[in-house]
Amino acid sequence: MARAYVLLGFTFFLMQMHITGSISKYINMKYSYLSLTAGILFAFLTLIQVIHTLRTSSNEDHDHDHDHDHDCNHTCDHGHVHKEAKGFKKLLNGIIFIFPLFTGIFLPIASLDSTIVEAKGFHFPVSEPNNHDPFMERQYLKPDLSIYYGQEGYQKLIAQESKEYINKKSIKLNDEDFLKGMEVLYDEPGKYLGKQLTFKGFIYHEKGLKNNQTFLFRFGIIHCVADSGVYGLLVNLPENQSFKNDQWIEATGTIKEMYYQPFKVNIPYIEITQTKEIDPPSNQYVYRNK
Repeated sequence: MARAYVLLGFTFFLMQMHITGSISKYINMKYSYLSLTAGILFAFLTLIQVIHTLRTSSNEDHDHDHDHDHDCNHTCDHGHVHKEAKGFKKLLNGIIFIFPLFTGIFLPIASLDSTIVEAKGFHFPVSEPNNHDPFMERQYLKPDLSIYYGQEGYQKLIAQESKEYINKKSIKLNDEDFLKGMEVLYDEPGKYLGKQLTFKGFIYHEKGLKNNQTFLFRFGIIHCVADSGVYGLLVNLPENQSFKNDQWIEATGTIKEMYYQPFKVNIPYIEITQTKEIDPPSNQYVYRNK
């Protein structure tokens, strides 16, 4: 029956995340149908396991009454040792399955913030050696879908998406197109120099920057939280303004380009002309919907 309870726990866990909306903290909602399908499958398996357990229990009771009449000297001692080992193995397997259920159901879900960025650091993808599995690499600063496309297909994608921004003098990125806009901007920043950009995010102060320089970030999910990263831009604040880590602001400014020594590459940045403090959004993550 323990298996049935574990399966029921996973069913409850998945359905609860969908009902409360907390599933969006783990996956790109474009793929939510997969976890919903898994929840329905777990419910079906739970029902099958309950039926199987009830039938097995009935058969074991019958077999136990039949075997009780047999001699139980050496056989019983061996059987007890075997049962103890089997029981320990079942207990260990149970802990392995129950632990993620317990943490998932009872521990609060925390949104990622600047402490994660500070602990793990961040880098610019093009400055890293290409000797690792890109599908297992967290992305930072610049969204990069090229690892999921062939080079030709990726360039077609970027060319298509850039049409949405290239002819605009003023660009505003919202939650729906934040990652798309950032990827287009980082791909060829020279095409957008002098344009006005408005976007929102949380403040992160990187060591070594000038007093008025900071990063404005959003945590983004490409497919699931395993490939999540922190994306955004370096911004130059007006001299009379300062913000603390994790403060959320909406910033407007002019797109410029600079050589950033820590990354050894040119990156776009924003010369801020206007800022507005805002409350953190109900869902602080952004997603890549292409």
